[in-house]
Amino acid sequence: MRASAVEPEQTPHDAPRRRRLPREFYARPVLIVARDCIGKILVHRTAAGEAAGRIVECEAYRGPLDLAAHSSRGLTRRTAAMFGPPGHAYIYLLYGISWAINLVVAAEGEPHAVLLRALEPVRGIELMVERRGRPATSRDLTNGPGKLTQALAITGHDYGRDLLGDKLFLEDASPVRRIGRSPRINVDYAGDWAKRPWRFYERGNRYVSVAPRD
Repeated sequence: MRASAVEPEQTPHDAPRRRRLPREFYARPVLIVARDCIGKILVHRTAAGEAAGRIVECEAYRGPLDLAAHSSRGLTRRTAAMFGPPGHAYIYLLYGISWAINLVVAAEGEPHAVLLRALEPVRGIELMVERRGRPATSRDLTNGPGKLTQALAITGHDYGRDLLGDKLFLEDASPVRRIGRSPRINVDYAGDWAKRPWRFYERGNRYVSVAPRD
C-alpha cells in the first residue's frame, strides 16, 4: 500500500501558526491586546533565515497618562511610532545596551504599546544559539526583552516597521489558558502607575523573565 503525503509534525502550540495576525488584532485596547499576545508567535526573517518564538511575557503601556510609558513625555522623534497607526514596531535602546521591541496598538494618535519581555523558542533555534552564544536548552536564550531581540536579530533598523509585512510579524497560535498578571518590571519611577497589574505572562513557562510576584 502506498503511503499518502502527511503534514509535518506539529506541536499543540504551532498548529495554526501560519496565519499572520491582521491589523485588526492591534487596533484594540492595549490591555486586551497585551493579554491576547501571550502564546502568539513573533517572527523575524533576515538574510540568515527565519527565527520565531512564542510570546510568554509582555507588558502594556497606555500613554500619555501612564507615567511608565515613553509617550508620557509627548510626541518626540523617539516616540513618533507610538503615535502612528497600530500594527507597527516601536523599537528603543534598553539601558543603552540592547534593543527592546514594542507593538504599537489601539488607534492612531493614542500612544499605546505592548512591550515583549520573553519568548519561548519555536523556529530558527540554531540562529538564536549563534547570536546569543547560549545552549539551545538554556532559558537565557530568550528570557528577557534585550535577549529576545538579540536572538531574533531585531534592531533599531526595525523601528516603525509594519507588522503586516514579510519581515517582522506575529502569527496566530493556540490560546493560552494559564495567564497570570502582575505589576510591570523596573518602573518604580512611575509612582502609582507602577502598581498596575499590566504585566501578562504564561504561568509555569520557564522562559518568563522574572518570577511572578503574585
